[in-house]
Amino acid sequence: MLTVVSSLAPVFLVIVLGAILKARQLMDDAGWVGLERATYYVFFPAMIMMTMAKADLRTVPVFAMGFALIAGILLMTALLLALKPLLARRMGVDGPAFTSVFQGATRWNSFVAIATAGALYGQTGLTLTAISVAAMIPLLNVLAVVMLQRYGQDKPIVLGPTLRAIVTNPFIWSSAIGILLNVSGVSLPVIVMRFGDIIGAAALGTGLLLVGAGLEVRKALRPRPVTWLTTALKLFLMPAMAGGIAMLLDVSGVPLQVAVLSAAMPTASGSYILARQMGGNAPLMAEILTVQTLIAVITIPLVLTLVN
Repeated sequence: MLTVVSSLAPVFLVIVLGAILKARQLMDDAGWVGLERATYYVFFPAMIMMTMAKADLRTVPVFAMGFALIAGILLMTALLLALKPLLARRMGVDGPAFTSVFQGATRWNSFVAIATAGALYGQTGLTLTAISVAAMIPLLNVLAVVMLQRYGQDKPIVLGPTLRAIVTNPFIWSSAIGILLNVSGVSLPVIVMRFGDIIGAAALGTGLLLVGAGLEVRKALRPRPVTWLTTALKLFLMPAMAGGIAMLLDVSGVPLQVAVLSAAMPTASGSYILARQMGGNAPLMAEILTVQTLIAVITIPLVLTLVN
């Protein structure tokens, strides 16, 4: 437990630093937006691509781990759809609010996941988290867009925007390129590899700073009941489901811990932007995002201790 906490502490200290720098207005909003774009479209794709390209995928349970995470997402989706009428009656959750609950209970903050896995498990952790990225992000992007189209905008499902969200996601195409380089055996020039490594090294620090800068602590002072419910589903039930399925598939050791860690992450910081752009309940999304990120400081060590 102490080892996990000591490894996680620097990660969350960088998040706190991001919140402080945003509050002190080190950069204006345009500066933070620029840093977010560079991190999302350049730094993290470079890191994922280089990690997947150099990983020895024969030594890790790629398919079992990926299947466990995908199955966990699908189970949570089915549960939320079944609960939707009850949420509407008991908590007044309308269509736009439901999309925020959905994003809050299923999506994950890959910035925090990659930094945490690297701190806990080194290069093996980074490789395994890159597998989580390849397994989870395409499905989560499709589901989020579909839910927002159906319940946020009250429109029929349109295939074009859904496919566009997949194709243009930098985490997806960087994973695909990295895996292609890995299985093809193509060796990139040393200069190119070193270039990618240097750019990718910037991802962890900037990604965590952005998480902190995006927190809205005032919204977390008096959370609504639906926020507590969404937080419990994401930080406790989701890792329990993914971890249980992984164990049924004989996944153990560090791969099991990284699968559970990936599922136990607070929701993605991009959830708020998507909610704002596609008709979701953006204020509720910001509240869920902030509460989950703050509480995850406690829940992640607890969850990991259970599978150690």
